[in-house]
Amino acid sequence: MSPASAVVVGLGSIGTRHARVLGELGLSVTTVSRRGGGNHGSIGEALSRGPVDYVVIATETAQHVEALRGLADAGFRGTVLVEKPILARPEPLPTFAFAKLFVAYNLRFHPVMVALAGHLDGRPAITVSAYVGQDIRDWRPGRDHRATASSTVAAGGGVLRDLSHELDYLLWLFGPWRRVAALGGASGTRDLEVDDHLALLMEMARAQVVQVHLDYLDRAGLRRIRINLADETIEADLVGGNLIVNGIAAPYASERDTSYRAMHQAVLNGDGQVCSLAEGIAVVDLIDASERALNSKSWVFA
Repeated sequence: MSPASAVVVGLGSIGTRHARVLGELGLSVTTVSRRGGGNHGSIGEALSRGPVDYVVIATETAQHVEALRGLADAGFRGTVLVEKPILARPEPLPTFAFAKLFVAYNLRFHPVMVALAGHLDGRPAITVSAYVGQDIRDWRPGRDHRATASSTVAAGGGVLRDLSHELDYLLWLFGPWRRVAALGGASGTRDLEVDDHLALLMEMARAQVVQVHLDYLDRAGLRRIRINLADETIEADLVGGNLIVNGIAAPYASERDTSYRAMHQAVLNGDGQVCSLAEGIAVVDLIDASERALNSKSWVFA
């Protein structure tokens, strides 16, 4: 049976989406925001008002550990979902007494990605090319992109963290990684201090050559993965909603909340491919290795 009550910590655009989707799923939802606009100003206050089964942490990435500690200190023992990535950089985490702890890589639940995973069925690839790009100025209409968490190092911004869905699904489908090299950085075209474009080249356990392109620049917006197996070429077009095998397209209907809804249902029902804490930490480790490769201009090995 699904839990009846949930708390969403953080009321930015993603936190607001989580709260709305959980409400639509029939949960009683309360929110926590230090900036105002929420039902409560602190985690402790929210938990003191009655039983809570499920907590979603949607604060800035750099504040995730603080929120987790706050939950633990308040005695919470239920299920926790933390927005991606779980950490801004690798650091030891205490052992929390939560019943379950997951990371919100909702792209695993996009209908095209679900179809891709089922079609691959664990088969190794020869080459994989993943591309994601969207102009950061279009992300949050009405807000100056330079004033968002995505734009600063301190908040945990930059393409490797904001667009780490690609790293998660590549690890999920083809991992673990064996070595990585990187090119890119801050172009200056969007007036950001963080990296706004990056290209990775990797070798993975189930893919001989993996290319990853991430950017805050693409004016049209694109999210695709193209895979060559021995006798198949597969393209997953997540924006267009198609899985294309050897040139033959199969459409998969999806709207913006579909993957969030499916992810929450999987967490609440205890099924599906929700990103575990260990898998979330593996993404953080790959982010760190990619940055070391970028700074050293050399291969970094696992």
